[in-house]
Parts: sequence; C-alpha cells; structure tokens
Amino acid sequence: MSLYMEQIEQLVVLQRVDSEILSLEKALQAAPHQLKELEKRLQYLQEQEGIIQEKLDIILEQKHKLEAEIDADDQLIKKNKNKLLQVENTKEYHAIMRDMDALEKTNRQRKEELDTILADIHELEDRKAVLGKDMQEVRARMEEQQAQLDAKLQEKRERMGKLLQEKERATKAIPQPILERYNFIRQRLESPVIVPVREGICLGCHIAIPPQNYIDLQKGEQIVSCPNCQRIMYWDKHFSPREESAEA
Repeated sequence: MSLYMEQIEQLVVLQRVDSEILSLEKALQAAPHQLKELEKRLQYLQEQEGIIQEKLDIILEQKHKLEAEIDADDQLIKKNKNKLLQVENTKEYHAIMRDMDALEKTNRQRKEELDTILADIHELEDRKAVLGKDMQEVRARMEEQQAQLDAKLQEKRERMGKLLQEKERATKAIPQPILERYNFIRQRLESPVIVPVREGICLGCHIAIPPQNYIDLQKGEQIVSCPNCQRIMYWDKHFSPREESAEA
C-alpha cells in the first residue's frame, strides 16, 4: 500500500474516531440534564406538600382553639347546672338558665365549625398522603434512572478511553502538515472532512471537481482538497465497498 493510501486510511479512521468522540462528549454533557424533568416534578410536589402543611398548621391551630373554648364552656355549663341545685329564687334561676342557653348555643356553633375543620383536616391529610406517594414514586424513578445513567456513563467513558488511544495511533501515522489541514477544516466545516469522489463528484458538497483535480486524485500520489468545499478528497475506487460503508 502506498504512503498516500496509508495516510488517507488513517485520516478516515481519525475522522470516524473524532466524530464518535464528539458524540460521546455531547452525551456526557447532556447526561446530568436527563433527570431534570423528574427533579422539577419532585420539587413541584414538595412545594405542594409545603402549601398543604401550612394550611394544616393553620387549621390545626383553629381546631385546638375551638376545642379549648368548647371544653371551657362545657365546664361553665356543668358549673351552672350545679348552681341550679342551689338556687333559692326564680330570678336567679332564669338568669343561670339564660347563661346556660347562650353557652350551649355558642358551643353548638363551635362544634359545627369544628366538624367542618375536621373534614378539612381529613381532606388535606388525604391530599398530603397522595403527594407523599407520588414523591416516593418519583424518587424511586430517579434512583432507577440514575443507576442506568451511571452505567451508561461508565460505558461511554470506557469507550472514550479506547477512542483516544485509537486517535493517538491514527495521528502518529499522519504527517503534521496534513494533520493541521485536517484540524483546520474540521473546525470550520461540518463533518465529514474526508470525503470520497465518485464519478468526478465530491460527495461533501456534491459539486463536480475540475478534471485535472480528478486526474490527480486517481493517481493516488498526494492529498487533494476539493476546490469548492475545501474538504480532503479520495477516489472512491481506491477503497473497497466495505471500507467506504465503514467510513460512512
């Protein structure tokens, strides 16, 4: 195999390796964002739980206050009932009865309010329990996805290490001026940088190259760039179909 063919082959290898490295780098950078949606969902559920807990704290405080007031008035009603047994005149009897009626009416209203509060507490606790279950499920999914992600990342890192070794071997086989031209083109153009020419057509820009360029390319003696897109070219018939498909 000629030196030219060896250099073209190594450039094709280098291009494949660089493309895969770029893909892996993007995957590694994007990996932490894959859990973002679940994290947002968990944060939302936690915020909703906080809102419900605030409401519960307020309602529980109202409940305790009502229960204390009901208990205090029940004690007064009980004392008044005991007073009735010691009343000596009708006027005092009716006065005590009026106080008892007022206390009992107030307590009935308080107990009705307490029933409403208890129903609200029950509803909020049910909602909080549902949120707790949802958060547990989200955390489980996050742990599962994190484990899968860690495994994939480890696999990609191992693959990256092998690719870097393969890249190092390829670059050693390419003369520095050609390697610099390759890197220069790669920084300015989308992949591929190394493209075949088929029937006089550059498959990078799909434009016919000048006849003399095509003749020089077919000779296989020197690295030739497309005069239109500046990509490095090779004649497709210099490589077997298997090699071309692997490069694609």
